Amino acid sequence: QVQLVESGGGLVQPGGSLRLSCAASAFTFRWYAMSWYRQAPGKERELVALITTAGGSTNYADSVKGRFTISRDNAKNTVYLQMNSLKPEDTAVYYCNAVRGDNVYWGQGTQVTVSS
Repeated sequence: QVQLVESGGGLVQPGGSLRLSCAASAFTFRWYAMSWYRQAPGKERELVALITTAGGSTNYADSVKGRFTISRDNAKNTVYLQMNSLKPEDTAVYYCNAVRGDNVYWGQGTQVTVSS
């Protein structure tokens, strides 16, 4: 059974950092582009960051450029999101996503709350 399991969320003060992880299983991880999305209360889910299969290319939402870094370790079947200089507006549930053609998988999400 395909699984994407996020971890690393929590409560952090403005200006702080968190590192999210997403562990994948039961599919060929290295063949899939991986992304992080987030959804804040009352808002639509939005793309935060994307990384290609070999990690050679990344893309970020304008709101997180220069603060967030996506990376992947294909040997560990894991994708990461390093989040620095966090702001209250980064508060959301963060979801891991895997895509290859018509195959799309989602994790269950991890809550990130930025508050003093």
